[in-house]
Amino acid sequence: MTNKTRVLFVCVANAARSQLAEALLRHTDSEHFEAFSAGTAPSEVDPHTLDALEHSGVSTERLRSKSINEFEGERFDYIITLCDKSALECQALPGAGEVLAWNFEDPVTSSKPDAFRHTLHEIHERIKMFVLVKTKR
Repeated sequence: MTNKTRVLFVCVANAARSQLAEALLRHTDSEHFEAFSAGTAPSEVDPHTLDALEHSGVSTERLRSKSINEFEGERFDYIITLCDKSALECQALPGAGEVLAWNFEDPVTSSKPDAFRHTLHEIHERIKMFVLVKTKR
């Protein structure tokens, strides 16, 4: 059994934001946290997601699009939703410790240049703050 804090990041497609968050939390602090991601309507990991992570030196190993149903019966200390739609759908998930709702623009549908790198940076900043707050004991 592990003493690591278990975190599940949830978005709709599990293609970009939740994948970025999973990889970034592992990269930032795998000593204290176990990171997972899932989607309420999973598709596949967007290639731009992998490109943005690799460009930043973050491992993309083990990233794949998963359904939230895959984690049925598992316990998580935190479930963090990354968009408003998944926040609504994840209010009453069994096995959820604390549910946090973060909202980031979807880089897949964004018209901004470098949307994936911008979203990666925003999520990374939030994760660094989350790690700092949650590891202060």
